[in-house]
Amino acid sequence: MKMQKLTIVIPAYNEEEILASSVAKLLAIENQIAEQGNVTQSDILIVDDGSADRTWEIVEKLNHGNSRVRGLRFSRNFGHQNALIAGLHEAVQTADMIVTIDADLQDNPEKIPEMVAKSVGGADIIYGVRNDRTSDSWFKRTTANAFYKTLKMLGVELVPNHADFRLMSRRAVQTFLDYPERNIFIRGIVPKLGFKTDAVYYKR
Repeated sequence: MKMQKLTIVIPAYNEEEILASSVAKLLAIENQIAEQGNVTQSDILIVDDGSADRTWEIVEKLNHGNSRVRGLRFSRNFGHQNALIAGLHEAVQTADMIVTIDADLQDNPEKIPEMVAKSVGGADIIYGVRNDRTSDSWFKRTTANAFYKTLKMLGVELVPNHADFRLMSRRAVQTFLDYPERNIFIRGIVPKLGFKTDAVYYKR
């Protein structure tokens, strides 16, 4: 099998309470994927978005305990999208496939092995899509639907019920990073890249 490396990118802002447990869960999932034979290397890249708590201290401790855990640290808070983009810039230098997921793991990380399998099968972008919003309030469901309808009317391509939980191949990430726009709305750009896509579905 061709050598395949997976990197999971985690934007983190004041995540001291849950970061260590989230990383432990993701490392176990990466080990599971390796056992299935779909990757030969894997790591986790945490982007500390200017946290004011012990997040960076925890990143350093995790790195000392396991070299598969790496970190980037912003000098101040630049925002979630910028943290994701910085993580993609770093990860694409060595990874063949990159998963982005928030540190709280509310987007089901157990779906990552399925994403990797679909990537090995030929898809360049695999979206994590919520297929159950019953846990949301009526107001949240209504405003979410209005949000998607409004952007569609404005000509913005979005995958409904998809946030920033996705897998992208190296070439898809490289193409995304070539976009010259400032203040990029990642969810609006990724569907325009033109690569083969797929999806996994989960309850948040």
